[in-house]
Amino acid sequence: MALWRAYQRALAAHPWKVQVLTAGSLMGLGDIISQQLVERRGLREHQTGRTLIMISLGCGFVGPVVGGWYKVLDRIIPGTTKVDALKKMLLDQGAFAPCFLGCFLPLVGTLSGLSAQDNWAKLQRDYPDALITNYYVGCCPVCCCCLELLPILEGTSALSLPYSTDFILQ
Repeated sequence: MALWRAYQRALAAHPWKVQVLTAGSLMGLGDIISQQLVERRGLREHQTGRTLIMISLGCGFVGPVVGGWYKVLDRIIPGTTKVDALKKMLLDQGAFAPCFLGCFLPLVGTLSGLSAQDNWAKLQRDYPDALITNYYVGCCPVCCCCLELLPILEGTSALSLPYSTDFILQ
């Protein structure tokens, strides 16, 4: 609990910095978990460059974009009732998620060294599955609860992506 309180104090004092670092940390940790527990690569086969790409994306793209979106979302739909949370979830999943994924997936491809043609083909192939997976996870009651607490969280605890990094970087 002391660690959580320290995190909350840092978040209150430096919301943007903490949010960006949280996103980068969660994405990096997610990639490490994916490589070690899902893919079972082991330490020798761990793709450090891939983890660094995910950390960079978290700090440079996901944290600022998602954090900014949550602030806009809270201005568009103020309030913390369950109905407000449902409205936020519907707007988030209906408007923001498709656009975000349409930007995020090509950015990952570019940072992974794909050519423009390969990146476009990968986007066409992977976008529908990524969006459907996002809807499975993003429309769950837990997400709705996070959006209900949006003014308190300012989006920092809801920054992890709903799919593994292995899916993105294949």
